[in-house]
Amino acid sequence: MEIKEFDSRAFRNACGTFTTGVTVITSKNEDGTVHGMTANGFISVSLDPPLIAVSIGNNQKMFETIKNSGIYGVSILKDDHHDHCNHFAGKHNPELNVDFIEYDGVPVLKNALAHFVTKVHSSHLAGDHTLYIGEVLDFSAEEDGNPILFHRGQFRELK
Repeated sequence: MEIKEFDSRAFRNACGTFTTGVTVITSKNEDGTVHGMTANGFISVSLDPPLIAVSIGNNQKMFETIKNSGIYGVSILKDDHHDHCNHFAGKHNPELNVDFIEYDGVPVLKNALAHFVTKVHSSHLAGDHTLYIGEVLDFSAEEDGNPILFHRGQFRELK
C-alpha cells in the first residue's frame, strides 16, 4: 500500500458529507460573562449515567473556558436560528438579541429546540481537539420545531 500525502481539506470535505445538527456550546468565563460558540461536534454518550460529549478545538477560547469553569451547556438550534449560528461562529452581530437562561448556573440559549446542562465528567485529548464528556444535570426539549442542519459547509433546513 502506497502512503500518500494527507489532504486535510479533502478530509474535512469528506466529513462534511455527514449531515449534523447545529449547537451553541456555552460556558462562563472567570469574570462570570457567558461565552458561546457554534459547534456540530456533539453526541450522546451514555444513558446511565446520562453523558454527552462535545469536541472543542484546543486553540479555541471555549477550550480554556470549559477547562476553567468545569461546566458547559448545549443548545440545539432551531431552523430559524441562522443568525445565532453565524453570531457564535465568529460573525458577531451586535444588533442580534441573544437571550440566555441559566440552569444550575450554566447558561443556555433561550428558545432552543433542546438544552443540556452539564458538569465536566472527563476530558480526553484527541489530536487538535479535546472531547469534553459532560454529566447531564438538567435538560429540556420542545415538542415542536425543526433543527437547523449543517451539510457540506452550509446551514440547511429539513424539507
